[in-house]
Amino acid sequence: MESQEKANRAGRMFDVVVIGGGISGLSAAKLLAEHEVNVLVLEARDRVGGRTYTVRNQHVDYVDVGGAYVGPTQNRILRLSKELGLETYKVNVNERLVQYVKGRTYPFRGAFPPVWNPIAYLDYNNLWRTMDNMGKEIPADAPWEAPHAEEWDKMTMKDLIEKICWTKTARQFASLFVNINVTSEPHEVSALWFLWYVKQCGGTTRIFSITNGGQERKFVGGSGQVSERIMHLLGDRVKLRCPVTYVDQSGDNIMIETLNHQLYECRYVISAVPPTLTAKIHFRPELPAERNQLIQRLPMGAIIKCMMYYKEAFWKKKDYCGCMIIEDEDAPISITLDDTKPDGSLPAIMGFILARKADRLAKVHKELRKRKICELYAKVLGSQEALQPVHYEEKNWCEEQYSGGCYTAYFPPGIMTQYGRVIRQPAGRIYFAGTETATQWSGYMEGAVEAGERAAREVLNALGKVAKKDIWVQEPESEDVPAVEITHPFWERNLPSVTGLLKIIGFSTSITALWFAVYKFRLLTRC
Repeated sequence: MESQEKANRAGRMFDVVVIGGGISGLSAAKLLAEHEVNVLVLEARDRVGGRTYTVRNQHVDYVDVGGAYVGPTQNRILRLSKELGLETYKVNVNERLVQYVKGRTYPFRGAFPPVWNPIAYLDYNNLWRTMDNMGKEIPADAPWEAPHAEEWDKMTMKDLIEKICWTKTARQFASLFVNINVTSEPHEVSALWFLWYVKQCGGTTRIFSITNGGQERKFVGGSGQVSERIMHLLGDRVKLRCPVTYVDQSGDNIMIETLNHQLYECRYVISAVPPTLTAKIHFRPELPAERNQLIQRLPMGAIIKCMMYYKEAFWKKKDYCGCMIIEDEDAPISITLDDTKPDGSLPAIMGFILARKADRLAKVHKELRKRKICELYAKVLGSQEALQPVHYEEKNWCEEQYSGGCYTAYFPPGIMTQYGRVIRQPAGRIYFAGTETATQWSGYMEGAVEAGERAAREVLNALGKVAKKDIWVQEPESEDVPAVEITHPFWERNLPSVTGLLKIIGFSTSITALWFAVYKFRLLTRC
C-alpha cells in the first residue's frame, strides 16, 4: 500500500535513473538516451562534473580545480570529448623540468629525474622494472585472480618498497611516486591494488609521464565542459540539488527518494558515485553483505589542488617549463605543472598538496598556505618573482561531502582479495559505474567514461537492446592523440639490482679466492 502511494506521488516513470552527475553517470545517461531509453540523472550538487570542476572568474578565465589531464591510450574520453566539440592542448614541457631534493634544484628532461650515483641508478631501474613486471601478472579486469594476489594484498606498498629498494634515495622517490599517483600513503594502500592501478594505466612510465603519458594534455576551456555539454544534450533529464537518500527495489518497480522528498520510479538504477558515498543511501532490501562491507572499506585519497598566477612566466627565463618534482617533507607541494593557457596568457603554476600534507595543511589558513607555496617556488626556482603572485585559486577535495576526496578510492591491504570481485557486480536491478569500477585508467576521466558506458550497456542488455557479448567494447585508438609504444633498452631490462650486483661481486670474489687458493696449493705441492 505504501509503495503504491509513493508511485502515485512520483513525478514520472523512467526506464533508468542514474545517481550521480559526474562524467561516469552522464556518459552512461548519454549512451542510454542514444538507444532511446527514458533516463533521468539525479545529481546532489548544484553543478554537474563530480570530481571535475572548472571554475570561471575574471582572474583565471577558466581553471580546472579537479580532474584535468588526458593523454594517449585514454581513447574513450578523447572520443567522447571530440563528439562534444572539445579540443585538447599539450601541457608545456618545452623547457627543462626540475627535481628539488636535499635543498638543491636539478634541471632535467624526460619522464623521470636522472640518477648519477651508479648504485642508486641500479636501485631505481630495478624498482620500475620490478613494479612493471609484477603488474604484468595482474589481470586488469580481475586483480584478485593474480597468481600472487593473496601474498601481495597482505603487503602495503611501504612493505614492497622496502623489499625492492636497497637505497634510501630510491625508497623516498618510490614513496613520492605513490603519493603523486593515488594521493595516499604507501603504508595505507595494498601492494596488489597499487600494482594493478599502475598496470591498468599502462605501466610506471605511462602513468607518470607528461609527454606520451597521462598528463600530456588538457581541454581548451576546461574539463568541466564534458559534463556540462552532456547535460545540455540531456536537457531536463538532469536534475541538480537532488541527493538520493532512499532506493527501494522491493516492488515491481524501483522507488527513489531524494533529500528534498522528491520521488521517482524506474525499472533500473545506475549508481555512479564513489563507493563510500553509497553509504549515504538507504536501500530496501539491504545491499548484499559483501557490497555493504566493501563500501565501508574504500577510503578516498586526500588532495588540495593549488593554482598560483603570475604577471609573467618568469620560470621560462631560466629555461624551466614549470614542472617541479619536490622531495622535501617540509614542502607543502610535491609536484607541479605549468598551468598557463595555451595562448600563453594568464601564466600559472599548478601544484598538488598530497596525502599526509593535505591533511596537515588543511588546518591552516588559506593565506598561510599561499605564502608557504610562494616561498617554496621561490626557493626551488631560484627567483624572488615567485613571491609576487597576482592571484591564487585552490580546491580542498577532502572537504567535499559528495566526493569525500580525490582522485579516487583506494584499497587498503586485504580488501581487494576479500571483497574486490563485487566492485562491478549488480545488486538486484542496481548497476554500478564510477571510475573506481573501470579496468583501464581507473581513477581518471577515461576510467569514468569506460565504467559509465559499460554500466549503460549492462542495463541495455537487461532491456534486451544489447547482446551480452557487446557489454564490453574495445575502443579504437584516437587518431588525434596516438600513443607511442613505451620500450626499454636492453641494458635497462638486464641490469642487475643492487642485491644482484652484490651477489655477482660476492661470487666473483669467491671464484678469485678459490683460484688463488688452488694456485698457492699447486705452488706448495711443487716445492
